[in-house]
Amino acid sequence: MKYRPGDVSLAVKRLQYRHHRALSRALAPLGLSLVQWDTLRHLHRKPDASLHDLAVLTFQTDQSFGSLAARMAERGLIERVPGPGRAVRHRLTEEGARLRAEGQALVDGVAASSFQDLSGEQLDQLGELLDLALGPDPTA
Repeated sequence: MKYRPGDVSLAVKRLQYRHHRALSRALAPLGLSLVQWDTLRHLHRKPDASLHDLAVLTFQTDQSFGSLAARMAERGLIERVPGPGRAVRHRLTEEGARLRAEGQALVDGVAASSFQDLSGEQLDQLGELLDLALGPDPTA
């Protein structure tokens, strides 16, 4: 075996850290942090998501995401609307949708740069291997 599981795990973490730094730099001119852009992305895909759902999707605690959502609402990026019972739902505002789209182009550029040395076949293989390692979503 050429690669030990721990070595592969560390390589995945290093790539993730490299992406995080590059994405943070790319999104800064838009006035967005990576977690803010990620929130906009998830709301684009899943309008009316709950605070808890967004916290899970963005790797935040409910409490920390609640603070983030309040700040994003104050900036006019998202709106918080009453849901069933005590639930609060979240939606993109026009400004949030605009910044999500601008950020998507930047994120796509970072990803393309990161994987530029892989052929299309290699990229597909990497994606398939990561899907296999991740397995089914235990929360689904």
